[in-house]
Amino acid sequence: MLNTIMDAETKIVTLQPHGALKKEDFDHAVEIIDPFIKEHGKLNGIIVYSETFQGWEDFAAFNRHLTFIKNHHRKIKKLAFVTDSVVGDFGEMVSSHFVAATVKTFDYDKLEDARLWILE
Repeated sequence: MLNTIMDAETKIVTLQPHGALKKEDFDHAVEIIDPFIKEHGKLNGIIVYSETFQGWEDFAAFNRHLTFIKNHHRKIKKLAFVTDSVVGDFGEMVSSHFVAATVKTFDYDKLEDARLWILE
């Protein structure tokens, strides 16, 4: 499951994965994010907030995740991984080559620091 939390005031979306991600998780996130972007323009940022990362349920979910990134990376200014998983460091390293957003990793207990960084 992927909780998608839109903060309209700060223009920050927080994505909270719980368990292996499914294709439908990204479809649901798009239903929340795309209308906001259409009405307000770019997001200030996306925070991926999860202590650990369980991966994807199957290849369809992984593929949908890549499509989500492709369709949204130019519409966000900053991407923060807030996690204690090594995936955060890996995500920062890999994402910086494939997304237009500035990417940074924070420890799991530093969610507020990530929000402040996005709003700088």
